[in-house]
Amino acid sequence: MLNRRQIRIKILQSLYAFFQSDNSNQVAGNKELMLSISKMYEMYVFYLTIFEELVSCAQNKYDEINNRKYSSSEDAIVHKNIIDNSFIKTLAKNKSLKTASEKLSVNWVGDVKQDIVKKLYQYLISTDVFNSIASSSDRDFEDDKAACILLFKKEICNFGLIHHFFEENSIYWVDDIDHVCSMVIKTLKSLTVNGENQKIVLPLWKEDEKQFAKDLFMLTLSNKQKYDSLLTGYTKNWEQDRLAKMDIILMNMAINEASEFSSIPLKVTLNEYIEISKFYSTPKSNGFINGILDNVFADLKESGKIIKTGRGLIN
Repeated sequence: MLNRRQIRIKILQSLYAFFQSDNSNQVAGNKELMLSISKMYEMYVFYLTIFEELVSCAQNKYDEINNRKYSSSEDAIVHKNIIDNSFIKTLAKNKSLKTASEKLSVNWVGDVKQDIVKKLYQYLISTDVFNSIASSSDRDFEDDKAACILLFKKEICNFGLIHHFFEENSIYWVDDIDHVCSMVIKTLKSLTVNGENQKIVLPLWKEDEKQFAKDLFMLTLSNKQKYDSLLTGYTKNWEQDRLAKMDIILMNMAINEASEFSSIPLKVTLNEYIEISKFYSTPKSNGFINGILDNVFADLKESGKIIKTGRGLIN
């Protein structure tokens, strides 16, 4: 689920927070990094489990209408078609999703969460996408799947109360939400008819990616003084107190990655940090970082402090 770009961004955010807090406990800093990543994964599972909650809301509405003395079957059928949605039924029974939900203790239980779900359902009833699903009973599994994915894309992933809920759980939710939603859509697309036993839930990351995150974070902390001093020699034409803190952290990360991860090509490292700087630093940072790192990498390579092996030799 997490690729190297997302991992680098997570490390950048955690390092920035660490330095801003004047924290000196590196182990605690690493725990915060892992916590921010786990919160991102929880968002993913929260979104996947909300469809089953919508069926519960539909069932309550359906029962409420049928218990009225005077009721319209047309009013009830809207909710009945959600209850009978074959895609949601399969998703709700999926064992890998149930396992992930239980392992992470991610659910929509509790007054606050249930209030969000009820308000979401009440909102969805008024949308064209929802009514196009609910008004037709002549649908197969693939029709139901396409409709649910569209409903998620257009409405659920943009619902403000859910965003507010995520905001209270993680300060980085804004940076995570787009990637999380794309992974939810990928997961929904992968579910097949009779897919109760299908392993649809994406793993957070592979073990080597987890190790990469831990190592790069700790190396950047441990080598900060050394590489801050190194960078001073390359930035002497700039006033040091006016250099963006984010740029310094990005360049520190890049130098550590270039020096310590022999299998990652230099060009990949350089391009990654230039791209990240476009979104997380000043408008001119990408050009500044490009120029400085070009020189730093060339000198470190010449002095034998950057040595690449295997895939790292690819230009």
